[in-house]
Amino acid sequence: MNARRGASADAPTGLVTRPFALDADVPHVVRIGNAENEADGVEERFDEESERVWLGRPSEQFDARRGFVMAELGGEVVAFAGQDWIDTRDGAARTYRVWGSVDPEYRGRGIGTALLADNERRARALAATHDVDRPRVFGSFSAEGRPASRLLEAAGYEIDRWFFDMTRPSLDGVVDIPLPDGLELRPVASDQRLALWRANREAFRDHWGGSDESEAAMNRFFDQPHTDPGLWLIVWDGDEIAAGVINAINPEENAALGVQRGWLSSVFTRRPWRRRGLARALIAKSLIVLRDRGMTSAGLGVDADNRQGALRLYEAAGFAVAERYNAWRKPMDPGAP
Repeated sequence: MNARRGASADAPTGLVTRPFALDADVPHVVRIGNAENEADGVEERFDEESERVWLGRPSEQFDARRGFVMAELGGEVVAFAGQDWIDTRDGAARTYRVWGSVDPEYRGRGIGTALLADNERRARALAATHDVDRPRVFGSFSAEGRPASRLLEAAGYEIDRWFFDMTRPSLDGVVDIPLPDGLELRPVASDQRLALWRANREAFRDHWGGSDESEAAMNRFFDQPHTDPGLWLIVWDGDEIAAGVINAINPEENAALGVQRGWLSSVFTRRPWRRRGLARALIAKSLIVLRDRGMTSAGLGVDADNRQGALRLYEAAGFAVAERYNAWRKPMDPGAP
């Protein structure tokens, strides 16, 4: 298959791919992604407004017009696939990340296998245009034990890292913890959004993996329809952002799952302010903020091998592992078709 209409010998009979079209295809992406998550017991739900923002804010590293395709069978949209690339923070590799979803009603027909092979071919073609002096690898991400994990393993991917979604099932009994002396909570003005983004990204520079740190990626993050700066807790040391928690509530997802859950979407502390109890205090304050907004539980994501001891910190705050995710890696053979 390719990014134009067509199919190849490794594709199921009648399967064709075509370029992504924002207005026409966002409803299909949401429908298929939600159906897959529901079938696999993954507690994540998508909505059209959020996906329009994510897919409609191109950057050099992710552009849906280049890296996203839709798959049709008999005129019905049955799957999609996307890709982006990142440079790992340790300088070890440029990773071309591939992903996709297949409507559960169409599983077992080889669609996922064909789309993964097509995704890899397109990633190789993109990599051939990049002049970088570092190894190039494929990467992917999946909920542990689900069909996507088996698909990746069969295609030669190996687990490189584990991540957890953690949940605090109740927000009762949270005790407020004061900030260290000399630091204060202040809101972030609209013209300080870039400063917050840069502080957040800087705080993760010594973490595993990599990310798109462009202003376009910033806009994908902050322009989400559920973004609510009133939930954020940002700590300032004079004019410097020292730490923060970007909290979020997704009413559509909560309604679909039948929960009242808030998310500590990004917990960060910059290096000069670490080891002072900031994260512990901000987590407690975040739980109180979410409780005051009517939430009854909270969630967050964490690298299982985080070097700053985040897992132990979250467990001490009452969070427990709810879901395991696998980060996968596979060497890229630039000479492959």
